[in-house]
Amino acid sequence: MRRGISIFLLLMLAVTSGAVSVARADDFLAEPITVPETKAVFAEVKSRTVVPARARIGGTIKTISVREGDMVTADQVIAVVVDEKIALELEAAKARIEVLHSQLHNARTELERAEQLVARGSAAQSRLDQVRTQFDVVTNQTVAAEAEMAVIRQRASEGNILAPNAGRVLTVPVTEGSVILPGEEVARIASGRYFLRLSIPERHAAQITSGAKVLLGGRGLDPTQNADGNQQTFGTIVKIYPEIAEGRVTADVEVEGLGDYFVNERTLVHVPVGTREVIAVPEAALSIRHGVDYVQVAVDGGAQDVAVVPGARVLHDGTVLVEILTGLRAGDRVVLP
Repeated sequence: MRRGISIFLLLMLAVTSGAVSVARADDFLAEPITVPETKAVFAEVKSRTVVPARARIGGTIKTISVREGDMVTADQVIAVVVDEKIALELEAAKARIEVLHSQLHNARTELERAEQLVARGSAAQSRLDQVRTQFDVVTNQTVAAEAEMAVIRQRASEGNILAPNAGRVLTVPVTEGSVILPGEEVARIASGRYFLRLSIPERHAAQITSGAKVLLGGRGLDPTQNADGNQQTFGTIVKIYPEIAEGRVTADVEVEGLGDYFVNERTLVHVPVGTREVIAVPEAALSIRHGVDYVQVAVDGGAQDVAVVPGARVLHDGTVLVEILTGLRAGDRVVLP
């Protein structure tokens, strides 16, 4: 009887003292994970194509309907150039055509009269041939004059400067009333899709690969890396240039949602240049007391607070974790709150 009571007391003491421990299902097992080693560089926003809208005729700019930053569509009229000489040339061409029409009417009348006289035998065939030749000459002159007037009208219509492609207006280097020459630039339009162009030191040239994912930091020149899922933006390296210039490798990154960025705007990019193994835990496992970071580790007897030194945030399998530089070992079971 006394021996049975002693065994029961020993078991109760073992349970209350923590000699027997059972791991909880929601504990986090600290194991080494492989994360990419990144290099933080600044990349510039570029447009695939930047096309100029040029004047096709010389003259004075009468109106400009766009400003820097405006969105335009293909063939939209962005400015009008007026050349007063074209109007005078058009009036002269119209007057010449009227004169030729009168001459053509007279030549047709002479031809009909000559044909009637030759038919009655009152005129020679040579006279008919001469009149018919004069009629053909005036007819050809009339056709040439009408074609010349069509050319002048086309030149007048070319005073409308059209946007070559749809896109955003970058610069408008002219003003209303200024005089321009044929071929002079009136506006520059970023018509292509936006992408990022970056350059990294050549010591990382062998580590970067086409198709690798890069992480964008916050917009602007803020060097901090946003790690929560709502703030992260990823891009893909689509092209690596084979030439090293000034000790740096150039690469292009395709990113969705760069339409509201400025062309040549700089933004921080984290480029993968290798891999490393780290021990990381969920951010919820960390607690701070008196300026020291702690995590709870499951041990025989319950849980023990362990001081750790946290590092950067890493993304693993879609979950944001905090790297632990020191304080944890592989196989430790971290107790989550």
